[in-house]
Amino acid sequence: MGDPAGVGPEVIAAVWADERVWHACRPVVYGDRTVLSRAAALRGLTADTVAVASAEEGFDTATPQHLACVEGPPLDQAALEPGVVTAQTGEAAYQAIVAATRLTLAGGAEGIVTAPISKAALHAAGHDYPGHTELLAELCGVSEFAMMLYLPPALAPRTRAGLGVIHTTLHTSLRNAIDSLSIEGIVEKCLLAHDAATAYGADEPRIGVAALNPHAGEGGLFGDEEIRLIAPAVDAARARGVSATGPHPVDTLMGRAVAGEFDAVVAMYHDQGHIALKLLGMHGAVNITLGLPIVRTSVAHGTAPDKAWKGVAETGGMIAAIEAAASLAARRQSSDD
Repeated sequence: MGDPAGVGPEVIAAVWADERVWHACRPVVYGDRTVLSRAAALRGLTADTVAVASAEEGFDTATPQHLACVEGPPLDQAALEPGVVTAQTGEAAYQAIVAATRLTLAGGAEGIVTAPISKAALHAAGHDYPGHTELLAELCGVSEFAMMLYLPPALAPRTRAGLGVIHTTLHTSLRNAIDSLSIEGIVEKCLLAHDAATAYGADEPRIGVAALNPHAGEGGLFGDEEIRLIAPAVDAARARGVSATGPHPVDTLMGRAVAGEFDAVVAMYHDQGHIALKLLGMHGAVNITLGLPIVRTSVAHGTAPDKAWKGVAETGGMIAAIEAAASLAARRQSSDD
């Protein structure tokens, strides 16, 4: 459900009965039933919100007319204020993520779709994670992982199977991101990009690797990271079977990728990838965590405290995240078979 004080509950309620959701999967929600009932009323959903004791019961109970909710610790509804950061909402979001992840790791579900959380609320509750990605990686016991923003083919029609942007560094300061770059880290993300693009349907994926500096460093005039780190990493990735090229100047790389030249892009830091993808498809882009043993997708937007509980939150991102999770889960099952 994400942060109860954010837009997550109403976005879930708004899409619950959408035929695209039920064409893609059978959903169940981890969260607070009372909060979801209030969100359903806000968004005009006529379905009943039903508390269930387990996800298994939820999958049997859920229909477009019955929103099935596996409840976590009870919330103090009187202390719940729209858009306000509290330890209570951070703990509720944390407990829902943990429960859903453990269920999916145990084989009780094929994937997780997460509504947005507040990092500040998560920290207020005593959980020191930069975001979903790092928490999920710890729960799944993996050390090689990445965040990918994905544009489905409908938003990138000239690509072969959509466009993914993988981030070499993630939730950290820009200064720390630059200091954290390494040949090994870039190679790891190239490998994850190759596997991800294969998973979403690009045969023999073409990976474009971003430069860090303007004009790709202009031969060392504007920085030497391209010479010391990125170019050697691209060579190493190619030696491991990845069709990678670069480093490419980012001001032209994203345009080339959307035009269909690349199936995925490896960005060097958070905003380098996020700004371009969100400009192209803010409410249709999907956040996918790579490197996990389970499928996890999310909306690409945050808790939107200025819009929370006003009945105006966009729903396209949640639909796209659900459809992407179902598609990835189906491809994973087919590959396993």
